[in-house]
Amino acid sequence: MLLRRLTALYLLLVATGPADLQSQPAAANPDPSFIYTVAQVYEPLAWMRGEERFSKGAALFIKNGKSERPLLRNFESSADPIVSFDGQRVLFAGKAHPADPWQIWEISLQGGPPRRITTSTEDCIRPFYLPDDRIVYARKINGRFVIEALDPGGGKPLALTHIPASTIPSDILHDGRIVFSAGNPLGVGQTPEIYTVYSDGSGVESYRCDHSSARHSARQHSSGDLIFVSAKGLGRFTSARAQGIRLDAPAGQFAGDFAETTKGEWLLSWRPDSNSTFRIMRWQQGSERMEPVIEEPGASLLQPALIASRPVPNRHPSGLHDWPNANLLCLNAYTSKSRFAPGSIRSVRIYAHDGNSGTSLLGSAPVESDGSFFVQVPGDQPLQIELLDAAGKTLKRESGFFWMRRGEQRGCVGCHAGPETAPENVVPAVLLKSTTPADLTGNARNASEGH
Repeated sequence: MLLRRLTALYLLLVATGPADLQSQPAAANPDPSFIYTVAQVYEPLAWMRGEERFSKGAALFIKNGKSERPLLRNFESSADPIVSFDGQRVLFAGKAHPADPWQIWEISLQGGPPRRITTSTEDCIRPFYLPDDRIVYARKINGRFVIEALDPGGGKPLALTHIPASTIPSDILHDGRIVFSAGNPLGVGQTPEIYTVYSDGSGVESYRCDHSSARHSARQHSSGDLIFVSAKGLGRFTSARAQGIRLDAPAGQFAGDFAETTKGEWLLSWRPDSNSTFRIMRWQQGSERMEPVIEEPGASLLQPALIASRPVPNRHPSGLHDWPNANLLCLNAYTSKSRFAPGSIRSVRIYAHDGNSGTSLLGSAPVESDGSFFVQVPGDQPLQIELLDAAGKTLKRESGFFWMRRGEQRGCVGCHAGPETAPENVVPAVLLKSTTPADLTGNARNASEGH
């Protein structure tokens, strides 16, 4: 097994289990304790193709002071560690046996065997704790990864993403949203981009709409800024800017999943170039140098996760109704990155993905002079919006997809307007005419729910 190969140099250190980690005197261990992943091969974007990131397996280790040792016994593979908010448990993706699919497991740092949480026949990877004792992870379904939420106490998993392409979570934000990566344009693109969604699957949106180069593996800093991996190194989203900015970090390649210590230092997985393996480094923001923490010849060290308590994110109370469809109110379609002549937008069409490689038209509705429209659409399906002029010619059509959860009522500022855009404080003209949405569900009846 990979674990045996990777731990050959550590056998003398493996005399005790995870419970000993908590018993070390703090004064004797000034460096932070953390869990990390060891892998011979790591392909960070293989999930976009529904493929294996760790094609030769992986194993979780604990670093405590000067020692390193495996987290698990007799496990074929393990990766994707995330420590609970109270610092007492660890979620991870693992294979107990070679023929097993990846599943989500949990282990107590006080000792005891790991507990299997998911029971899927397909791979489940990249778990995170939610503040209400649920978890989120990505499950492989028909060759693509779908983000799901699950109550470990029982119940059916809830699908949170509904596009014809893979999605994978990378963090839970302070406000309770799930930040995830997917291709841009959403659902069809091959360039990774960063998006957010609430824990009930509603409110999906791009984190920023500048859509520059590839960026993924976003994690939130204690300041609230989002730190991500890009083709140019590390990047940052701040609340003050509508575009991502480059983080002034040392040159090289980063694997994502940074960990922030109580000293304000960062633990990062870094390598100097694509011909090298990743190692765990310590970096103080603003410094031109990084210090090595741990490295292993011939293997990449990834995903550092501090063993410590941390703040619990806000809990998101779901506002979904028990309806099969969803209502979408656009305040002003002219609020967009695209420029439209005043009065040029006259109608909107909604398309749904047909399950293969095309789309089917669900229907059309008028767009008012102020750019507003109000429509009802099917829930939990990939959707596209198209804007047309008075002659029925296309002004703009989405190249990707979005979705709305069943029972969701959503208002958007405009078409492809960034989340930082504030709407005008006026009643949209479409609601002055009627508070009943136009039925674009593909059914031959008028909408009567949710008005």
